[in-house]
Amino acid sequence: MFDYKRANNRIKSYKDLDVSQRSYRACIRIIKEVLPEIPQEEKFDLKDQLRRSSKAIPRLIAEGFAKKSHTKSFQRYLTDAIGENDETIVGLEQLIDLYTVPNLRIYKDLLAEYDIIGPQLYKLIQSWNKLMSKDQ
Repeated sequence: MFDYKRANNRIKSYKDLDVSQRSYRACIRIIKEVLPEIPQEEKFDLKDQLRRSSKAIPRLIAEGFAKKSHTKSFQRYLTDAIGENDETIVGLEQLIDLYTVPNLRIYKDLLAEYDIIGPQLYKLIQSWNKLMSKDQ
């Protein structure tokens, strides 16, 4: 979890943020372990959407971090990442409810990860606000 008290001496890159690392690993798991199992009829709908939403989360964190000195911009990117996170959760849940998934454990593990990532993003927004207001 992001600790705003350590931000000035430890957080040098978006890669230093646990939420960035966690969302990246989850994205890779979706691409390698979930997408190949999605039925062909979902190729241009659920599969495509799940690919895009899971990839967007770490990208939005990275792009937002580049604009971290502008609190409102950083917040906007992180808020968008929360939306993509929620969309990814819904996509995984739809796959579980609509189809017989070969390895339910993978889906449950990923849902647990995304249930951590969303609150981490929210806490990062709050922590960054506190940090930036102290600097002013």
